[in-house]
Amino acid sequence: MSITEIIGYISSFLILISFTMKDMRKLRIVNLFGCTGFIIYGIVLNGIPIIITNAAIVIINVYYLFIKKDK
Repeated sequence: MSITEIIGYISSFLILISFTMKDMRKLRIVNLFGCTGFIIYGIVLNGIPIIITNAAIVIINVYYLFIKKDK
């Protein structure tokens, strides 16, 4: 198993775990790490759609975590 596959599996796991959380702040933090992992994964694979989608989700998570501050 390559390091790229490991990054992909860990990122998938983090995204999956984030959907089980009730606390929105924790959900966004875990999802942020998962999406960041997928951005790295997309860069390694030169997967532009993976990079764009996950970068957009990272921006949304950062907005709600640091600018709007979910309660």
